[in-house]
Parts: sequence; structure tokens; C-alpha cells
Amino acid sequence: MAKVLFLIMSDDSKFEMGLRMAYNSYMKKRYEDVKVAFFGPSQKRLPKLEGEMKEMLQKLLDEHVIDSACIGVAKNEQLIEALTDMGLRLEPMGDRVAHYVNQGYIVITF
Repeated sequence: MAKVLFLIMSDDSKFEMGLRMAYNSYMKKRYEDVKVAFFGPSQKRLPKLEGEMKEMLQKLLDEHVIDSACIGVAKNEQLIEALTDMGLRLEPMGDRVAHYVNQGYIVITF
């Protein structure tokens, strides 16, 4: 089975599609391993989540499926406190993507 990293970058309907696909892939055990990372505009969307999207994010956080969000974007957008308060780890995204690619993960972007 394959291992996948969902790299969610969009701040529009693609954000919701990506989060939902990652959630369903994890819950239905579609892959050997599923990880999620947030980069760019998607990070502004995270603190605004409500309802089902917020519940899916929390489940993925609780299950350690969410790897991180980008520290550089968080600094530039003044999102550090908001994202860390949600339980997100902040890391350089280039390093995190390289880590997963070097471990054989397939990157799926939204």
C-alpha cells in the first residue's frame, strides 16, 4: 500500500475537498499511512473552521494525522498564536515535504 501526504494550500472550496479526502482516506484506511500538512493560504482558513470541518480537523489532530503547518507563513500572516492554540505544530514546510518524499510518500495537493 502507498503512503500519502495531503498538502493543503488552498483557501477556497479546494481546502474543504482536501480536508475531507484526507479525513475519509484516514478513516477508511485507504493507504498504509496518511499525513496532512498546511501551507500558504490554507493556514488563514484554519482558525475560521466551524462545524463538520472543525470536527474533522480535530479528529485528525487527535489521531496525529496532521503533521504541521508552515512556520514561515504563520509568521508572515501573524498566525502563530492562533495555529498553536489549535494544537498545530509549526515547521518549515520545505523540510516537512522533503521528509515525506524521502520516506516514499506520494504528495497530493489541494
